[in-house]
Amino acid sequence: MPQTFEEAVSRLEEIVRLLESGELPLDETVRLYEEGQKLLAFCQQKLADAERRIKIVTINDGGELQVREFEGDLP
Repeated sequence: MPQTFEEAVSRLEEIVRLLESGELPLDETVRLYEEGQKLLAFCQQKLADAERRIKIVTINDGGELQVREFEGDLP
């Protein structure tokens, strides 16, 4: 399993290229598909974790900094 998001994305890209070639035996195709599904879940979890950690910093009308949690929409 990859250690970083970037490693997982790189491996996913490699898997897609291999699968799109259409030259693999069925067993290898299924194995790569399953690996890709695991990598996809890993990437989705990494993105969800990063989203939870993001904070939005703004300046209010009084000139004070405000920090709030990221909620999926930018201000």
